[in-house]
Amino acid sequence: MSNRNNRGAIALCALVLVAAPLSARADMAKDVQIAGRALTFLENGPTGKVVLGVVFDPAKPASVAEKNAVIAAIGGGMSAGAVTLTARPVEASAVPGLSGVGALYVTTGVNVAAAAKAKKLITIGSDTSCATSGACVMSVSSEPKVEIVVNRAAAAAVGAVFKAAFRMMIREV
Repeated sequence: MSNRNNRGAIALCALVLVAAPLSARADMAKDVQIAGRALTFLENGPTGKVVLGVVFDPAKPASVAEKNAVIAAIGGGMSAGAVTLTARPVEASAVPGLSGVGALYVTTGVNVAAAAKAKKLITIGSDTSCATSGACVMSVSSEPKVEIVVNRAAAAAVGAVFKAAFRMMIREV
């Protein structure tokens, strides 16, 4: 194999490795829809227009890409049960001073648990480890099947109480 072919093969492998995580995130719109519907299962939960702060770290390209995907999925507004989500990008460092949001969507690799707890904000991520570690109250995923994981301690820390019907559909940790 020539040097030029080696470079082409290496470039192709690199592209596949970079694209693989993106293809694994099959449909961000479905994940965001599930997150919005999950908010409607909160006791005294939000209704109507809810601003979802999309928390990202500008130094992490994957975090920025996920933020862009969430904001694109929501567009000008996304109806999810009794709520209509709108999105607002929020740098992780800005969460302590944040106001005007109903919940936070935390991109992969970002941890704002302490600041969200202080603000009593529900945190939602797409990475199951976010919820299992306690960095998020809840994680949602639509692929390969719908899975919602709620961290009991993180939920209690922000005062989130989910309706009994919802608790039968989720996995609590």
